[in-house]
Amino acid sequence: MKHESIDGGGLHYAPCRYGMSRIFFRGPKRRLDSPYIAFIGGTETFGKFVDKPFPALAEKELGSPCVNLGCVNGGVDAFVNDPTIMGMCHDADMTVVQIMGANHMSNRFYSVHPRRNDRFLRASTVMQAIYNEVDFADFTFTRHMLGALFAMSPERFDIVVSELREAWVARMKNMLGQIGPRTVLLWFSKTEMSNIPWDKHENALQVDPLFVTAEMIDQLRDRVMDVVVVNPSDVAQAQGTKGMFYSPMQAKAASGMMGVACHAEASAKIVPSLRQALATKAA
Repeated sequence: MKHESIDGGGLHYAPCRYGMSRIFFRGPKRRLDSPYIAFIGGTETFGKFVDKPFPALAEKELGSPCVNLGCVNGGVDAFVNDPTIMGMCHDADMTVVQIMGANHMSNRFYSVHPRRNDRFLRASTVMQAIYNEVDFADFTFTRHMLGALFAMSPERFDIVVSELREAWVARMKNMLGQIGPRTVLLWFSKTEMSNIPWDKHENALQVDPLFVTAEMIDQLRDRVMDVVVVNPSDVAQAQGTKGMFYSPMQAKAASGMMGVACHAEASAKIVPSLRQALATKAA
C-alpha cells in the first residue's frame, strides 16, 4: 500500500512499517517491547475512511495496546509469507485474524501481487488450458477476472472455486500454525457465515469473504481459541457513510465499506472474546 491519506477528508493514516516487512500499515507505529494484541486482516481491519476502526475501539475497551496490521485489499498471502508479521503475531498476547476471501491469494490456477492481493498477475498453464479461449492479459484485478470466467462457463468455474477453497484452507492452516493457538478468528461481513452455494447470494462475486463457507471455518476451529461472527445489524448498515472521511471522488468506494457503526458493533463482539481468551491464557 502506498502512503495514503483521504483527499480533503482530513483523515491521515500515518503509514508505518515493522521490521523487514514491506507492507505499510496504519500508524502511528507501536512499540512491541511490552504486551500487545495484534489484529491482521484486509480493508476492514485497516479501517479505510474510518477514524477509529474496530482494533482502536477494542484497545480503548481493553486498555491493552492493539497493533493494527490490516492491509488494504490484503488476503492471506500478504501475511503468511511475511516472517516479520508472522513473528509479531506469534509474540503477541493474542492475535485477531479477520477471515479474508479465497480469491485474494495465489493458487494452482493464478498468481496475485504479494501485498496487494486483489491484483491479478498471471494465469498458470493449467488455467490457460481450462480457459484456452481467454486472453488473461486483459485482467488487472482478480474479481474482474473471476467474473468474466464465471460468465463464460459456470461449469468450468466450479473447478476454479474448488481449487481456491482447498488452497485457502491449507494456507490458513499454515498461517495459524505460524501464529500459534492464541488466536481468534473474526468473520466481519454483511453476509452470514453459512454453507449456502456462493452463487446463490445476491451480487455473488461481490460478497466478502468470497468463496469461504462455514464448513471451511470449521476445519480451523481446533487451531484457534474462538470464532467471532459479526454481521452488522440493519441499524448499523443504515448509518451508511455517516462519520466516515472521504473525498467526493471516493464516495462510491466508501459507500461499499463498513461504516463507523459497523466497526462499533465489531468491537463490541470481539472485546468479550478477547477478555475471555486473555483470562484463559493467564489462568
